[in-house]
Amino acid sequence: MPPRAYWKGSLKLSLVSCPVVLYPASTSVEKTRFHLINRETGNRLKQQMIDAETGDIVEGDQKGRGYELAKGQYVEIEPEELEAVQIESNHTIDIDSFVPREEIDQRYLNHPYYIAPDGKAAIDAFAVIRDAMKDQDRVALARIVLTHREHIIAIEPMGKGMLGTTLRFPYELRDEAEFFDDIKSPKITKDMVELAGHILQTKAAHFKPSEFKDQYETTLKALVKRKASGKPIKLPEPEERSDNVVSLMDALKQSLGKSEKKASRTPSRRPTSHRRPAKKAHRSAARQRKAG
Repeated sequence: MPPRAYWKGSLKLSLVSCPVVLYPASTSVEKTRFHLINRETGNRLKQQMIDAETGDIVEGDQKGRGYELAKGQYVEIEPEELEAVQIESNHTIDIDSFVPREEIDQRYLNHPYYIAPDGKAAIDAFAVIRDAMKDQDRVALARIVLTHREHIIAIEPMGKGMLGTTLRFPYELRDEAEFFDDIKSPKITKDMVELAGHILQTKAAHFKPSEFKDQYETTLKALVKRKASGKPIKLPEPEERSDNVVSLMDALKQSLGKSEKKASRTPSRRPTSHRRPAKKAHRSAARQRKAG
């Protein structure tokens, strides 16, 4: 049974509308989390708001929101003023356009949601919109209000349902030129590029998220379990870094040899081809005995 819906409303394409529900497609529930505690008592700590200038504790009724106009200068915004500019959700996902999937810059992708029909009456309209996008290989761009803010959401078919991913606005992205313009263009030889290409070929694979292993999370859980059972914790020795300078070409050659050696040790999953001719020869011999 799926968890409680995060959002309920209607998916609207022109005059076609169907009730839908949104579920968060990601979760951080399984991640190991820590609380701040008092080392002496073992009790959990409680955070308090402190005035940055006076050092006094600020109680709940003294707290407000302010926008910093200049260093240390704030304009206070009242709660009712903030509520006045918040967008009330009309519980409708309005589809504005359909774009080719490859045109969506991955930097804009933000939070993913599963979209499913809400009730039996919604299934037909839901399937029509979903399958039309499949046929055209297009992604819908729509508007949705979540937590009093309007978001752009990209919607695409996913199995029997749809995947909706909220998109960042342009002002939320940094200009890549700020980070890439100072990168020099060195002279590299064709041999180096070809060697790197060979290394890439030895590591060629398919995208399989099921094979992703969070080594830090696994080690963290083991640490907590060992510490809770009273067993000693042995800290690793700091890793010594080699000062040897290896040329780029030598590094590429060594990497290629290491990759090829590892690839040769990996057993092939493809079925061997010598068995089929053996079966064919066996059948031919049987036919000859039957004919004789």
